[in-house]
Amino acid sequence: MSQQADRNLVSNIKAPRLPPLGVFRHRAYAQFWFMRVIASMGLQMQAVAIGWQIYNLARDSMNIEKSAFLLGMVGLAQFVPLFFLSLIGGQAVDKYNRKIIIILALLLEVILSATLMLSTKSPTHLAFIMIFSVAAGFGVIRAFLPPAMSALGPNLVPREELPQAIAWNSLGFQGASIIGPSIAGFLYISGAVNVYLTCLILQIIAVLVIFLTKTPPQDYSKTQEKFIVLIKEGLGFVWNNKIVLGAISLDLAVVLLAGATALMPVFARDILHENAQALGILRAAPSVGAAIVALMLAINPIREKVGLWMFGAVGIFGLATIGFGASRMLYLSAFFLAIAGAADMISVYVRQSLMQLATPDNMRGRVGAVSTLFISASNELGEFQSGLAARFLGPVMAVILGGFGAIAVAGAWMKLFKPLKEANRFSDAQIKD
Repeated sequence: MSQQADRNLVSNIKAPRLPPLGVFRHRAYAQFWFMRVIASMGLQMQAVAIGWQIYNLARDSMNIEKSAFLLGMVGLAQFVPLFFLSLIGGQAVDKYNRKIIIILALLLEVILSATLMLSTKSPTHLAFIMIFSVAAGFGVIRAFLPPAMSALGPNLVPREELPQAIAWNSLGFQGASIIGPSIAGFLYISGAVNVYLTCLILQIIAVLVIFLTKTPPQDYSKTQEKFIVLIKEGLGFVWNNKIVLGAISLDLAVVLLAGATALMPVFARDILHENAQALGILRAAPSVGAAIVALMLAINPIREKVGLWMFGAVGIFGLATIGFGASRMLYLSAFFLAIAGAADMISVYVRQSLMQLATPDNMRGRVGAVSTLFISASNELGEFQSGLAARFLGPVMAVILGGFGAIAVAGAWMKLFKPLKEANRFSDAQIKD
């Protein structure tokens, strides 16, 4: 494909009056999309139940600050295996069958859900051990599953339909992130075991769907090098493309400073004085805002000034985070989280489009792994940072200062990564020959 043709990939797409559903005429993509949605829904439900379960267990014998720190430790338990396995997972995705990797990861999720069910009937000290072990297991899964999905998905639609597929992927994820926490908050009334059982069922369905999906042949012609060579190539690709590097590292820095997800159980119970249903509302709120924006992007994708769109979104995200930290009313807090989610959706859309359109298929696994290492790992490490900050500053001050930090990072990155700031179209991320 010529450079000029690649440059016009996004700009030539006409914005319809309704969201373009044509991408779902590809049966394999439709099955893949459904699998991702129900698997994501299960994970979102688990996140609500785990957070509420472990915080309640901790509050039986600890104060707010120490209990918040324990929530952060759950993030650290996920981060450690994710950090050490992400790059290995990425090159494995390029070297081995991506569909098989997805199936194995989902089967492991089934086992972890069964373990969580057992934790609800166990003594407190044993329940803590089981929950942290499950968290570590999820870290292992996230080292392999996201890069496998991000590498397989683009092969299920024509290249010119990829921006729409990305938008629908985001819309599906955000929909799952709205429905999942809401259902979890409702089910938790009758016990966490019902939440985990529902997750287990959803994960089994996801395994069956991806197993029945017919995927195209995978190109292994350029993945016969040694693992260390493949890892270096993935890192080198990202390092040499300053637009992609800037986008990934910007998300890393912002999430590390302003991620408030881990502290939502603290705000629901001890700041807003609500219950598990309120936690479900707070967890779902960012996805409500994100889903609205994802729908708008499916109707009318961003075509120009993509760099400025990303930096502007980060600034709004920081302001909304400050508002959430200062709020003392449930629905006002949910409103600020919805604004944060909407802004984050723009950032995610820009980053994913830049990466997918700039990355050759035989390197998507490795580049996806680098993205996972920076972005997915930053979520878990950000949760640990939030818990640590809450331990010494209190949860409210930790969130507010994190919002100011996100705004400061956006300003610094505009100077450090001028190519990203000046990027006009997604294809500007293409490495020049």
